[in-house]
Parts: sequence; C-alpha cells; structure tokens
Amino acid sequence: MTSHGAAATQTGTKHTRSTATNSLRMQHWLFKSEPDAYGLDQLKRDGTTPWTGVRNWQARNNMKAMHAGDLGFFYHSSIPQPCAVGICRVARMAYPDFTQFDESSEYYDATSRPDRPKWYMVDVEYIQRLQRPVMLAQMRAEPRLDGMVLLRRGRLSVQPVTEREWGIVLELAGEKPF
Repeated sequence: MTSHGAAATQTGTKHTRSTATNSLRMQHWLFKSEPDAYGLDQLKRDGTTPWTGVRNWQARNNMKAMHAGDLGFFYHSSIPQPCAVGICRVARMAYPDFTQFDESSEYYDATSRPDRPKWYMVDVEYIQRLQRPVMLAQMRAEPRLDGMVLLRRGRLSVQPVTEREWGIVLELAGEKPF
C-alpha cells in the first residue's frame, strides 16, 4: 500500500448485505503494510486513506468484494515480528486506483486505461489500536487459525478473514468482539 499524503475526503456509508435468510452480515479483512512505508500511526493521523498500489489480482478482487463498513485488521509486515496492530474500516467501496494512470508513480501501468482500469483501491479509516499486537508466531501457534489465509498465503497484501478467525484474533489481542 502506498499513501499519497492526503486523506481521502469521500467516505461511504455503512453497507450491509442480505443473504437468502435476509440477515445482515459484515465481511472481515486483513490489510498488510510495511510500517516504515505506511503504518497504523500514519493512518491514525490521516483518519482515512486510499489503499493504493495493490498489483496482485487476488488482492484486487478482494478489494472489489468489500463494502463500506467492513472491518479489517491493520497488519504490519516485513518487520522482525510481523503482527496485527489495529482495526480499520472500509470507508469507501472499490474504485479505480489513480496510481495506475500516473506515469511518475511506481505503480503506473501502461496497459491500463481510464475507460478500462485494471487496478482498484478502497478507502480505509482508522478505528483503533489493538490492546496487544497479535504476532504472526502467535497466530501460527493457535490451532483454531490453521486455515487462515495469512498462514497459507502469507504474501497476499489484502486478504479475507472469516468471522471465526476475526473473533479468535480479537481474543488473542485482549479485545472484546465487535
């Protein structure tokens, strides 16, 4: 994820989806970022930011599946002890990532066109810091998290988290479910 120094100004409203039984359901996600590139403290200062620069098809598809109001873990990667450090919320549903059209951006994609964009981003907003960071090693040691995408496809920068996994990670962080 790359930040462009300005928080996004447009936020979405909380979006809920109905299933065949007409119940409400929120999805959960995990957003990975290197703390020296864009960490949780920067998100807290910005309030909301566009999650730009994702150039993996599966991560892009995950963002296209998000709705405003979905919650996510903010995860610090590429550090000695990678960990979930906070909670963020999807503030705006997927829209074309402007960096793909910016020739000066490291995320420029000459094959993408404004009328047919390839890459999308969502806006995320800061919710809170976790009471305790949840280290990757803790998650690996927790048998209830065996199927978690983070533990199977660790390099994916934006990934789904099941409702069950969400609750377990919150428990490990000393947080109450929400």
